[in-house]
Amino acid sequence: MAIVKAFKGLRPPQKIVTDLACLPYDVMNSEEAARMAEGKDNSLLHITRAEIDCLPGTGLHTEEVYSKAVENFKSFQKKGWLVQDEEARFYIYAQTMNGRTQYGIVGAASCDDYHNGIIKKHELTRPDKEEDRMVLTRYLNANIEPVFFSYKAVPEIDEIVSSIVGQTEADYDFVAEDGFGHHFWVIRDQALNKRIEWLFETKVPATYVADGHHRTAAAARIGLERQAQNPNHTGAESYNYFMAVHFPDNQLQIIDYNRLVKDLNGLSEADLLQKIQAGFTVEKVGKDICKPSQLHEFSMYLTGDWYKLTAKGHTYDNEDPISVLDVTILSKQALEPILNIQDLRTSKRIDFVGGIRGLGELQKRVDSGEMKVAFALYPVSMQQLIAIADSGKIMPPKTTWFEPKLRSGLVIHKLD
Repeated sequence: MAIVKAFKGLRPPQKIVTDLACLPYDVMNSEEAARMAEGKDNSLLHITRAEIDCLPGTGLHTEEVYSKAVENFKSFQKKGWLVQDEEARFYIYAQTMNGRTQYGIVGAASCDDYHNGIIKKHELTRPDKEEDRMVLTRYLNANIEPVFFSYKAVPEIDEIVSSIVGQTEADYDFVAEDGFGHHFWVIRDQALNKRIEWLFETKVPATYVADGHHRTAAAARIGLERQAQNPNHTGAESYNYFMAVHFPDNQLQIIDYNRLVKDLNGLSEADLLQKIQAGFTVEKVGKDICKPSQLHEFSMYLTGDWYKLTAKGHTYDNEDPISVLDVTILSKQALEPILNIQDLRTSKRIDFVGGIRGLGELQKRVDSGEMKVAFALYPVSMQQLIAIADSGKIMPPKTTWFEPKLRSGLVIHKLD
């Protein structure tokens, strides 16, 4: 069963939270981070993207950048921009997008749970990207940014969240520049904190990494490092845990993750249309954007026209959680055999666009000549994600896209 603990969060005062909170480090480059932090001395980007406070051209992974992050982190605490709670607590973090609100429990997940498979993953990680996140965590001695977890909904946890949200005012409540709402409650009732911990331990057999596989792996490895370095290790130390926001599965919605290809592998448009009929029924829709409306339905944009593609029955196996995925069908029936894109992780001829940007973005990039063909997919469901994670299998790359992204800086978990 899942071990999730309350912790003494490091948080900003309410009056500066909208300036301090920021998008995750990995959804922007240095120039974008600098623009986002412009005029905001207390933006967390001065810690998570500390290169913006270094000389232009400073390498992202240099001692200078990490040292500047430490300097800024200490300064934020000294100035009272980050203040630690006196008691260990859980927190509720809710996000609103397009009229939908999802409510998560912020708690400290167990590193041991990651190593023993209680925390389940659905993506592969790269050691170099894990190490990048580990270095900053070592320097700061803190989990600065949360990871995004899910779990199979538990009515008793839902009831606690509903009672707090319905009866108390949020500690933070703001709409970010992207139009998404962020709402945050501190659970101060210690009896409720103990109850939540007990409910996870008795009602939640597993948790699932939705977004943040590299940060999760890095945090779990840091835990092992600290254990090895501490001859008096007990298992109760803060470094044995890392910060995660746990959302019930029935509140989450995965967004489509679409594909763009730079060339047709030497084929003409007519050749592509002829060859793709081996795996799909093809219907020309015309100039209007065509969005897939169900599983195994795709849309393709080619030379100014949209096409509806429907996967033929022989192209997937309903009993295989990987084979049945639309990303697998597209790869096996079009990208690999026709367009010669054999590895989604390494190919320079393919790009990926989250559905949050709309299918008009696909059309624009093809019309510009940058790309030759675009494929839009129906989004994966949470049930599919959980089934794959439970089976121990791994999804193909670039399968899931979650929005809204968690804001960094609402709460921080220190490792000491």
